[in-house]
Amino acid sequence: MGIDIKICGLKTEEAVEEAVSQGATHIGFIFFEKSPRYIEPADAGRLADRVRGKAKIVAVTVDVDNDELDEIIALLKPDVLQLHGSESPERVLNVKTLYGLPVMKALSVRSADDLKRVEPYVGIADRFLFDAKPPVGSDLPGGNGVSFDWHLMRLLDGDVDYMLSGGLNKDNIAEALATTNAPGIDVSSGVESRPGVKDLELMQAFFEAVRRSVNSAAASGSRM
Repeated sequence: MGIDIKICGLKTEEAVEEAVSQGATHIGFIFFEKSPRYIEPADAGRLADRVRGKAKIVAVTVDVDNDELDEIIALLKPDVLQLHGSESPERVLNVKTLYGLPVMKALSVRSADDLKRVEPYVGIADRFLFDAKPPVGSDLPGGNGVSFDWHLMRLLDGDVDYMLSGGLNKDNIAEALATTNAPGIDVSSGVESRPGVKDLELMQAFFEAVRRSVNSAAASGSRM
């Protein structure tokens, strides 16, 4: 489709296989115990093995130590590490050096000032994921089903590779893509019937909406 699509927070064989069959380029497994999408590393490894080589396997962690990363990497064998906490540029570099894997650094966005946090990570993180800041009272750094002002992405340096996340669903993905020309998108709660439960029909509808948007952009000569 010309755009990377990550389905995150997968927990079942059916959801993993549907995501890949629909065209997901990345599938994410969440190792944050407070999340309703949390999965044990061994279970994630078994699910990943079903589709390994068909999509990139992403391990999503939040401020974990090396012992936890050792276990996750040994059991999942991910292609990408997504650091979704408050990891410093130094920590990102340390993880990259230690494990020899690409790192996607997630950053929360609410205002233009938040994009300034990208600068210290440029040249260290291989990719960024921009998510909305969690609502007050939420224990989750992502997967809250809320979005931010997508027009802020126009302030970003065009050389910064990223995935757009935060509240994306079948009804707003066309607007999100038209506004940002994002090279990648990430969805979790937007394809769920309830927190942590992927809905195959919603997943299908999301991919169809993405395809329509990409085809429309191609027909009109847009960059997407």
